Order: sequence, then C-alpha cells, then structure tokens
Amino acid sequence: MILEEYRIKGGVSLSGDIEIGGAKNAVVGILPATIITRGVCVIDNVPMIQDVISMLRILESIGAKVNFRNSHCVEIDARGVRCCTVDYDQSRRLRASYYLIGAMLGRFGTANVCMPGGCDFGGARPIDLHIRGFQTLGASFSFAGDLITATSPCGLRGKTFYFDKVSVGATMNVMLAAVTAAGTTRLENCAKEPHIVDLANFLNLCGANIRGAGTDTITIRGVSELHGADYTVMPDQIEAGTYMVAAAATRGKVTINNVTPEHLESITAKLRECGVIVEESGDSVTVDARGSLVGCNVDTQPHPGFPTDMQPQMTAFLATCRGNSFITDSVWASRFKYTDSLNKMGAKIRVVSNTAFVEGVPGLTGAHIKATDLRAGAAMVIAGLAAEGVTTVEDIEHIDRGYEDIVGKLTALGANITRVQTTDPSSSQVAAIA
Repeated sequence: MILEEYRIKGGVSLSGDIEIGGAKNAVVGILPATIITRGVCVIDNVPMIQDVISMLRILESIGAKVNFRNSHCVEIDARGVRCCTVDYDQSRRLRASYYLIGAMLGRFGTANVCMPGGCDFGGARPIDLHIRGFQTLGASFSFAGDLITATSPCGLRGKTFYFDKVSVGATMNVMLAAVTAAGTTRLENCAKEPHIVDLANFLNLCGANIRGAGTDTITIRGVSELHGADYTVMPDQIEAGTYMVAAAATRGKVTINNVTPEHLESITAKLRECGVIVEESGDSVTVDARGSLVGCNVDTQPHPGFPTDMQPQMTAFLATCRGNSFITDSVWASRFKYTDSLNKMGAKIRVVSNTAFVEGVPGLTGAHIKATDLRAGAAMVIAGLAAEGVTTVEDIEHIDRGYEDIVGKLTALGANITRVQTTDPSSSQVAAIA
C-alpha cells in the first residue's frame, strides 16, 4: 500500500509573501446551498482542498452539473438534482456532508444522508442541535444505522428556535432549511463566525431574506424559491492564522495577502502578547517574529474569541517560547491528542482535562510523528519547520482536507518540505505472511 508523508528539514526562518485562498468553513456550506437554487451558480475563490473535492463529487452524484471555469472557479447547475440520498462512502469523507440535510429539506422537503465523517477529536460530535432545529421547523426524523432520514410532509414552517449551545454547524444548517420555509424563522443564540455571514450573503444574493447573520439573532423570512448567482468566497481566516503562527514559530518575517484583518484580531492579539510584531495593511498582514518571544495564555471561545481551529497550531508555537503558557479549549475538550507528538519532539506539555500546560523549551528536535486530525496536522508541520533536524509527518490526508498546496506555499517562503511516497509497513508484513 502506497502512502504519502511530509519530510521537513527544519530550522529555517520563513520569509516572503503568501496568498491565502477561500475559506474552507464557508465554501463547504455554500456548495451544498446551491442545491436550493433553481439556476446556475458560479462560485469563485474556491480552495482546491479534499473537502471541496468530496463535496463536488457528492453534488455530481445526485444530479448537479459541475464545471470548472478555472482552477478556483466552479459553475454548479443544480436544476437537475432529483436524488435526495447521499451515498455512505461519500458522506463519511467530510463532516460538512450534514449541510446536505438542510439544503435538501429546503429544496425537496426530504433528505437521506449518512452520519458525517471528518476529524475525530476523541469524543462525540453530535448533530442533535441540527435535528432539533429542523424538528422545530416541522421536519421529522428516522434513523437506521448510520442513515438519517428527514422528511417534512406538510412543508417547513418558520418558528423561533433557541440554540442551547452556540454551534456554527447547526446555525448554518438550520439557516439553509429555513430560507424556503413558509413564514418567518427566528434563530436565537446563534454562532457569529465570519463564514456564517458569508453563507448568508450568498443566500441573500440568490434571493433569500436573511437578516442578522453575525449577531446572536438571525431572522429569516421564507421565500418560494432561490435563483442562481455569482459569488466570491471570503478568505480563509484559519489558513491565514496558520501561516501567521508558522512565521512566528520559525522566527521569520512573512506578509500574508488576501486576508480580512478584522477576522484575525484574536490571533493577532495573542501573537502580539508573545512579542511578535503584526502590521495590518489593507487586505494583508505582516508578521515579524525576529525578536525574543515569551509565552501567553489562551482560552478558545466562539467568535470573536480565539478560534478552536487555531488551538493546535498555537500550542506548537508556544512550545518554542520562553516561560510557561497554558491553552484551554472551551469548545472541544478532547482536542489535545497531538501533544504526545510535540512532546516526542522535545516539547514539555502536560494536559489536564481541557487545558494544556506548556513549558517553553530552547528548541524542538525532528521526529517521526502523525497528523491525528486536520488542524493537529498543521501543528505538526509548524513544529517540524521550527525543529532542528528532519521531521516526518504521516497521515497527511488529514491536512489535505483543509490546506491547498501547503508544500508549495511553504517552499516559496524558504521552507525545506517535500511530499514523498512511502510503503505501508503493515501491508508488506501481510504480503510476506500470505
């Protein structure tokens, strides 16, 4: 069995300019939203990452016509979609497959989707808030193994729904179902992330009537149908933050272009607290980490707080800073499996419950490590870039889900990183036994 891994020769300070692509967390909601429309949608600034490729394959499998105008612009004609069932093998490839439930309910009043896949943080990632929101609008559910069947025989009707817990996915999903529900839907205690605003902007451009996205309360007045539209996906704040932290961890100076600086404020604030110079200019930020850096304390929170999707990368960076730090994940308590790999590289990290206590070390040393999930994989790459010696990162398919051409982008900044093929030792042993 042929596998791929990254090999990184660390100890090089990153330097230069880098371009950020479209936001993964926005586009995986916008693409299924095209199902609701009765026209052709042209989506630009689409990142060519594995989650996007998987979603486009799902859309094609249920009858949508997908055509690439260029490498980052895709035309989707969902008028011919008739199938409301998504194959299990396709659903399990990405967590965002759950947005197909809201989109299909909004278009057809029925959906058959298997439980979604995506990153495993060592604990359950339930979609009960999504289901309760759909039920409030009039949908009913049945379950057979991993298959979720949603129906609304009498049609969806607008109601008021309160999210017991702030949830990005549930906010976006119920919003998808509500845009064509009869009457007015009022969603309270909503998540406020920028990609929720981006989805609402796209839907409104297609004829929806959504107000309040980005605040605690979203009001949706249902419309009979949506039409096609041309839309450009917002920049990816997590990709931008990852390269900001990579520059800091390698004590480099990098200008990151095609960003929305206000979306990066929580990341910028913590880097500055550590002694990193961050300068904003229009749609770019420049990170200069060539001085002496100290640790800081971080507590992840829903937007506008420090994002949980930046927690692993920040932990890898803090391991290289003087002094003691701690980082608490108040969103996903079980997201620290990757710290064993950092400790293998010489970091001193102790995890207690949902908090990692980090004692800064003079330097990290290259090691053979694994990416346990998407953002943990990015943290492994950052640690490898900062470490002396050679680091090998396995299971890089996790990283492919959210970062386009990470090797090419880092190489352009001076990093010594290559993607290589290797043979799975276990498959060789099985072959030998056979």
